[in-house]
Amino acid sequence: MEGAEKLNPIKVVIAEDDFRVAEIHEKFLEKFTEMDVVGRALNGEQTLQLVAATTPDLLILDVYMPDMLGSDLLPIIRERFPKVNIIMITAAIDKSILEKALSYGVENYLIKPVNRERFDEVVGDYIKKHSLLTSKQEVDQNYIDLLFGHKKPKKVKKSTGLPKGIDEITLGKVKNVLLNQNQGLSAEEVGKELGVSRITARRYLEYLTSIRETKAEVVYGTVGRPERKYYPI
Repeated sequence: MEGAEKLNPIKVVIAEDDFRVAEIHEKFLEKFTEMDVVGRALNGEQTLQLVAATTPDLLILDVYMPDMLGSDLLPIIRERFPKVNIIMITAAIDKSILEKALSYGVENYLIKPVNRERFDEVVGDYIKKHSLLTSKQEVDQNYIDLLFGHKKPKKVKKSTGLPKGIDEITLGKVKNVLLNQNQGLSAEEVGKELGVSRITARRYLEYLTSIRETKAEVVYGTVGRPERKYYPI
């Protein structure tokens, strides 16, 4: 749209010693138009050089690299590039590495091999958070809850107080059919009007009668067979 503010893409660096895995992660990121991969590093030294040169918003970091552990890069990155966000994608399941990652404020921690659905979820959450932080939205509790991913409790569906088998919408239609007629209607006639069975129509009509919104009268036809007619009150 002309005149709309164009948001800057989120710059991403991938630090991964296996170039095939790095290509897979980059391919995954292509789905997100907000992301722009500005470089890939194969070891710790290259990672520091690339982060310095490109000033990315996000670093996707492996742990096991040929020259140093990615977890040992964390304090260096935090000291030199405090604004860089980090998502770790690694085969490392050592709890001490995970604890170190948490202590240095990583955004998330994914275990290889990465499930595509989970990858997309983590990246999507990061994009939402980044968008909030770069927006001009006023900081209030709602903003904080969104930022930290606190989900609002699901609203409890308000009870209509209707008995089982009685739908509020259908009930309203039955009422309208009766109100639009100048004479009483049988369950069969109401059913034809609504496109439902006679039994269904009668269930709603009898409910309306029980709560005194309609009245029922027995009418004898020409052949003497009694028929129950319903009238609005």
